[in-house]
Amino acid sequence: MPINVEFAGREYPPQAAYEVSREKIREFAVAVGATHPAHTDPSAAQALGYPDVIATPTFAVLVAQRAEAQLIEDPAAGIDFSRVVHAEERFVHHRPIHAGDRLVTVLHVDSVVERAGLAMVTTRAEIADDAGTPVATVISTLAVRGVDE
Repeated sequence: MPINVEFAGREYPPQAAYEVSREKIREFAVAVGATHPAHTDPSAAQALGYPDVIATPTFAVLVAQRAEAQLIEDPAAGIDFSRVVHAEERFVHHRPIHAGDRLVTVLHVDSVVERAGLAMVTTRAEIADDAGTPVATVISTLAVRGVDE
């Protein structure tokens, strides 16, 4: 099945809240080689004015990808994940993510463009805290190779 270009403009319902813990932040910091103590030591983060340890800027991708799964797993979208290459990702941070956050994400499919057997799918994950205050926006473009003829 080819990519469904009519998905452009679609908005998925909000995801269940993602609960950010100190351990999740620590694990991600270790995985990406971030060594600043504000990622692992609550006292260091508080000394900088944060309520608890803060996540690295790219931590938002964990939250965004949960929302993006709605699109990838939607059979009507026509996306074969085995044919997907991550083309681009951009982050806009409204404030740092910190332990204790409960993050709710709404996924928007901003565009679906097909050219020469390749579909470019651009999504925007709007991440907010459970009070609705914006935290981050993650814009992601996936390149989906067409089915071999």
